[in-house]
Amino acid sequence: MTNSSLPVGLPDSHARETVARLVVLISGNGSNLQAILDACSTASLQAQVVAVISNKPDAFGLERARKSNVPALVVPAQPKAPDRRVYDSQLADTVATFLPDWIVLAGWMRILTSSFLDRFPNRVLNLHPALPGTFPGTHAIERAWDAYHRGEIHQTGVMVHIVPDEGVDCGPVLGQETVPIHAGDSPEQLETRIHATEHRLLVAVLRELVQTTSPQR
Repeated sequence: MTNSSLPVGLPDSHARETVARLVVLISGNGSNLQAILDACSTASLQAQVVAVISNKPDAFGLERARKSNVPALVVPAQPKAPDRRVYDSQLADTVATFLPDWIVLAGWMRILTSSFLDRFPNRVLNLHPALPGTFPGTHAIERAWDAYHRGEIHQTGVMVHIVPDEGVDCGPVLGQETVPIHAGDSPEQLETRIHATEHRLLVAVLRELVQTTSPQR
């Protein structure tokens, strides 16, 4: 379930006058992007995805965006670039042209530096397939499954949080939901259950945000 209160720094409003503008950053398949697009198309989420941006040209999420008539852009990173801040500054310039209220990291596989985050304070959301304080970084689902079989945990989960700085998966939590791990689970079964929870939680958090906060652009 989502948290009942928003973190300090997010302005409250009794009503929104415009539809929220979302820019979604992806690096891969884009199933969470699809959940957002579907919710917007049915008006269950009073928002519009105004752009989808990927750092990888072959990300299937770009095709999802095109099928929904959403601008799909690639901002490729140089693998051996000496300073990530240069890339992040260019990425921020691209994102800013779409006047977003919120930037959603939905499977974005890069740590953003202050060159990006300082341009959009308290406006960058990240989805992570683990509970707060557990399994930060990549391969969180596989690591949770391994931890279960070592007898260290009995459940895992999903969270959505604000990205205030360069810390990894540790910003103020907007929503979280536990996901049980069953004795007979395969890694694929656990992953399927977590992805279903991600889709539901991400849309629920966005719905709460757009209903309770003013446009940020």
